[in-house]
Amino acid sequence: MDVLLRIKRLVLRGQIVYTRKARNEMADEGITDSEVVESLLNAQSIAKTVRSKSRYRSSSHEKLYIIKSLSYGGTFIYTKGKIARHGKAESFYVLVSSKIATIDD
Repeated sequence: MDVLLRIKRLVLRGQIVYTRKARNEMADEGITDSEVVESLLNAQSIAKTVRSKSRYRSSSHEKLYIIKSLSYGGTFIYTKGKIARHGKAESFYVLVSSKIATIDD
């Protein structure tokens, strides 16, 4: 299945989790949960996929997805997250940032 479609389905089902860092950045930028959800659902593509070394698993790499898209109100939001599995359930974790995107991002 297409990764972006998988992310959108997780978001639609409410299976989205925000890290403390993401929450702080959203508060700093004045971005709501709804705006992040809207931008993820509006996304046409994943801007970039990066492999990051997990701080919790010494030999494991995780894929981080960078998505840049507009909320319904026209706010251009940059979101970085990963798909994580806990038992049989999956969630999309907004990990590193969720902020108003700039041209240079």
